[in-house]
Amino acid sequence: MLKTMADNPIVFAMANPDPEITYEDAIEARDDVIMATGRSDYPNQVNNVLGFPFIFRGALDVRARAINEEMKLAAARALAQLAKQDVPDSVIRAYGGEKLEFGRNYIIPKPFDPRVLTWVAPAVAKAAIESGVARIQITDWEEYKHQLEVRLGISREIMRPIFAIAKKNPKRIVFPEGEEAKILKASQILIDEGIAKPILIGSENIIRQRIEENKLSLKDVKIVEPLKYPRFDEYVEEYYRLRQRKGVTLKEARKIMALPNYFGAMMVRMGDADGLISGLTSHYPDTIRPALQIIRMDERFTRVSGLYIMITKKGTFFFADTTVNIDPTPEELAEIAIAAAETARRFNVEPVVALLSFSNFGSTENPYSLKV
Repeated sequence: MLKTMADNPIVFAMANPDPEITYEDAIEARDDVIMATGRSDYPNQVNNVLGFPFIFRGALDVRARAINEEMKLAAARALAQLAKQDVPDSVIRAYGGEKLEFGRNYIIPKPFDPRVLTWVAPAVAKAAIESGVARIQITDWEEYKHQLEVRLGISREIMRPIFAIAKKNPKRIVFPEGEEAKILKASQILIDEGIAKPILIGSENIIRQRIEENKLSLKDVKIVEPLKYPRFDEYVEEYYRLRQRKGVTLKEARKIMALPNYFGAMMVRMGDADGLISGLTSHYPDTIRPALQIIRMDERFTRVSGLYIMITKKGTFFFADTTVNIDPTPEELAEIAIAAAETARRFNVEPVVALLSFSNFGSTENPYSLKV
C-alpha cells in the first residue's frame, strides 16, 4: 500500500505499542516517507502530553465554557509553528544529543520540550476569546506568557527583570567565538526576543556557512573579521599605548589585536560594542586577561573576582569568588563580598552576606579560617 502512494507519503501509524506498519518496514519500502508513531523510540512521537494539558491550561485560564474546534486547531497550529523553531540545547541533551531540526524526522516538538506550554496555552486561550466561549478576557499576552513561564521554574522569574531592562534598550554584545554553533543559536534568540544586538567575530565565510547549516535566520547579523575591520589600526595603536610600558612592541600589538578575545575587548573600550561574552571554547585566564588589560577594572576595587549564580528550589544564591582568587587577604575578601552584593542587587535580590570557612565559630585556629 505504501509503495502505491504519491511522493513524500505521510503515515501516522498510531497504534501502541505495535503500529499498523512498523517504522522499519515503512522506511524500507519508501525512503521519502514522513512517518509518525506513538512510540518514543522512533522519530515524530505523537504524544497526548503535547496537547491536552496545554489545551486545558489555556481553556481554564480564560474560563472557557467549552473546548471547541477553533481551540483544538489553534493548539495544532502552535505545535506546527514551534516545530520550525530552533531547538534549545536542553531539549537536544534530553534526547541523547541527537540534532533536531524541522524535516521528515522532526515534524512535531518533543513531548518534554518546556516551550510547548508557552506556545500552546496562549494560542488556545486566544482562540477561546475570539470564538466567544471565554468568560475572561486577556489583554496583556506578554504578562500571561510570563505567568506561564513562572510555573516552569524560578530561574525564569529571576531573569525576567533583566530581560525587561535589556529589551528597553538592546545593547551591542560582541561574541569573540562567533563561529561556534551555540553562539549562533544564542544570537538568534537574542535577536528574536529583542534582548540584544549581537556582533560576531570570525571568518564571514565560516559564519555564513554555519548559519546555513543550522538553518538560522541571521542574514543581517553583524560579522567582524579583525584584520578587515576599518578601525583595526586604531585598535593596534590603543593597545600599544596601554601595554608599551609592559614590554609590548607595536609589532606584537598588531599580532595580539588579531586575536578574537583581545579584539572584542577593544571593541568595548573603543565604543564599538557595549559588552562582551566569551569563554565557551577558551580557558578562563585566556578569557579574562584581555578584559583586564583593555577594559580594566572598576576603579573602586583592587582585585577582579568571579561569581556564579545558583538558582535552586530554596532560592537564589550568589557564590564568590569561585574562579579567580586562590588565597585572598581579609581586605580582598571584603571587596569580593561587596562586589557580589552589588551584583545581587542588580538582579533585584536583597543580599544577606555570609563569609564561609572550614571553621565553625573559631573551632579551628588556622590562618585560613582566622582571616575570614
